Amino acid sequence: MRKRSVIANVLGCVVLALAMPAWPVRAAESIALAVADFDYADTSGETSDQANAHAARLERFVQSVRDELAGSGSYRIVMLACPKSPCSARSTDPATLIEAAQQSGARLLLYGGVQKMSTLIQYGKAQVVDLETDQLVFDRSISFRGDDDAAWKRAAEFLADELKKADLAK
Repeated sequence: MRKRSVIANVLGCVVLALAMPAWPVRAAESIALAVADFDYADTSGETSDQANAHAARLERFVQSVRDELAGSGSYRIVMLACPKSPCSARSTDPATLIEAAQQSGARLLLYGGVQKMSTLIQYGKAQVVDLETDQLVFDRSISFRGDDDAAWKRAAEFLADELKKADLAK
């Protein structure tokens, strides 16, 4: 009798499990994001030529943003193949930049720039366009103090955090 009760319970569980609707379990897909090179302008009026140092910091800034976003799991960074370098909003025709992003398989395109206003203050602008809807989905201005590696690193981390919070992968 006890054996029949166990078998009945097991069969009841199987029937119940088969009758329940299947809940789809979807892994969140990462969104393909192309990150263009950022532009830089030094309007501080400082006498010393810091062009090489700024170019190196800007390159590390953009790479840090790429790495942070790729590490979030929400974005899959794709590389842009522009006809000439740098592949940025100021130095590349907008249609060419968008075409390069689309050809790379990107759904989103991040671009922007940094301007050094004075010895201490720099401003940045970052925008993201959704290439499928042709809509601007992210538009932020940032400012940061300092012109050393630590200041640039903090600014890159801040921008990456803002992009992650914006959850553009919707």
